[in-house]
Amino acid sequence: MSTPIRLGTRRSALAQAQSGHVAAALEKFSGRRVELVPITSEGDTNRASLSEIGGQGIFATRLREALFAGECDFLVHSLKDLPTAVPEGLVIAATPKREDPRDVVLTRDGTPLHELRSGSTVGTGSPRRIAQVHRRAPKAEVVDIRGNVDSRLARVASGELDAVILAAAGLSRLGAETPLRREELGLAEWPTAPGQGSLAVETRADAPEELLAALAGLDDTDTRLAITVERAILQGLDAGCQAPMAAHAVVEGSSIRVRTVVYAADGGRRIGLDVTEDLNGEYIRRNGSGNGADAADGADPMHAARELGFTVARRLLDQGAAGLVSREQSS
Repeated sequence: MSTPIRLGTRRSALAQAQSGHVAAALEKFSGRRVELVPITSEGDTNRASLSEIGGQGIFATRLREALFAGECDFLVHSLKDLPTAVPEGLVIAATPKREDPRDVVLTRDGTPLHELRSGSTVGTGSPRRIAQVHRRAPKAEVVDIRGNVDSRLARVASGELDAVILAAAGLSRLGAETPLRREELGLAEWPTAPGQGSLAVETRADAPEELLAALAGLDDTDTRLAITVERAILQGLDAGCQAPMAAHAVVEGSSIRVRTVVYAADGGRRIGLDVTEDLNGEYIRRNGSGNGADAADGADPMHAARELGFTVARRLLDQGAAGLVSREQSS
């Protein structure tokens, strides 16, 4: 029997559910057993607000240390929590097909977010969501919360909070069942974090070719294109993954459409762009690669996607976005 492939994962229910989905897909593709290796990250033990502890890589650092130390063969991350700079010696080997990228509001009675009464409490620890709540529900009070999905849902069910905002993808991957009422927030009015709904499968650059090839089989080109644009915007803004900004890209035929917004922390101001660009989509779907494979004419679609993201970031900065976000060199 061949040696199992070891997948390093955080211990949270959501992380293990995400890793379980990837493990099952990899087993089917490779014919080898995948074994989950639970790892405790600082983000799992430090209960301070993400905005206070910075958020940058807090869930990824310990996992990557384990990967470098040989405790596991590859990792699965929530892409929206992953810093844009990939450490030397590591590679994002696959971005599986993206789940629903929207945010969801959960309440006891189904009251839409914008209709919440004065003094209603909305739980979220995301600076981006906080700014958006201030805009959508200015009479509501935002409560900075941490904790797993079940604990957040319980705080609404018990009456401690009137609403919480969660990622639709996380609820879907957990298969979370709750009597609470859901309000899906449309991306046009409520864009979400770069990479939301996407997973990053990461391994060492010097991993065995057999493993790299197996992981590459999980890659979805349209997803990789979209998140490449989104993360390049974040990197170009130099703002860090806890910045009050949103970016969502989607491949539409032979083009890619990008919606992005940068918010003031209190939601009072926002700067947004809605851009559609041709990225030679027919070639992208046939030959696109996250490993820099060149097109016949010498063009690299992923390079083009990064350049589009950087261009959008420059346009946002030209319009004053630097005054709305706290720029971080570590992004």
